[in-house]
Amino acid sequence: MSTSTETQAPVPVRSERSHRRPFSSWREHHGWSAGASLRRLAARPVGSLLTIAVMGLALALPLAFYLLLSNVQSLGLALGRNQVINVFLKTDQVAGNAQLLAKQIGQHDGVTNVVVKSPQQGMDELSKMQGFSDALHALDDNPLPFVLEVQPQEGISADAASRLVDDLRGMRGVQMVQDSGTWRQRLDALLGVGNRAVLILAALFALAVLLVVGNTVRVDITSRAEEIGVLKLIGASRAFVRRPYLYAGIWYGLFSGMLAVGLALGIELALAEPVAKLSQVYEGKLRVGGLPPWLLLAVPAAAAFLGWLGARLVSAWQLRKAA
Repeated sequence: MSTSTETQAPVPVRSERSHRRPFSSWREHHGWSAGASLRRLAARPVGSLLTIAVMGLALALPLAFYLLLSNVQSLGLALGRNQVINVFLKTDQVAGNAQLLAKQIGQHDGVTNVVVKSPQQGMDELSKMQGFSDALHALDDNPLPFVLEVQPQEGISADAASRLVDDLRGMRGVQMVQDSGTWRQRLDALLGVGNRAVLILAALFALAVLLVVGNTVRVDITSRAEEIGVLKLIGASRAFVRRPYLYAGIWYGLFSGMLAVGLALGIELALAEPVAKLSQVYEGKLRVGGLPPWLLLAVPAAAAFLGWLGARLVSAWQLRKAA
């Protein structure tokens, strides 16, 4: 039994070594390909920088539009996207009815707060306006009704606000509902167009990155046709020959993505001062934000993938053509 164990023990060791050698050579060639492709980019700095600059600008434009669109939404909130909905009650409604209706409305989905304004409060506000004081003193009775100021939830959609207004109009004791629903609908439509435009631009510029990387790799493969032919003669596989060009595409995409992020941050920095002044005008209600951190991290990674994909498609086509 012991003899059998000793004779079988070296078997897994030899198997493990046999598996390690291909993996080790594969790993070493990946490291060499990454370094060699980076050195090739450094060997022609002007061409590499121009390619990276074109790709970086193409990727920075969707980021700039995304930044603009997100802040347009914040500006809409500051300008009154969630403006108060004024519910005018019938003149025969007393304070008890107004309070009961306010409590009922406050339980409605999409409502943050309800404030009851008495006829006397409305009269006091009108008396402070220029030109109304003398006319109000000539009245024998207060003709103003109770008014409920309904504050919708922040970020409520135009459809939800429209349904809320319809529900308020159908309540008992309500004479009229004053709402800025047209403003909400226009803003939602504008934001919808903006979102679709950003997606279309991102797709177009992603295609531009693929084409730029693909053309660069195509030119590089064409200029090294003799070298590639020698490698094939000594038995190099297509994957072996293609690997440095794939890493070149990754480097192009990664550096262009980093440049795009830098340009986007530069745009944020350039707009910081005027935006701060605009926020002061709106008494701090205008909340302007920058690009989210996850997007800044995702852009270089996505650009590197696009660079790899462009190099992969073109290199496969070129090597198959040259075979």
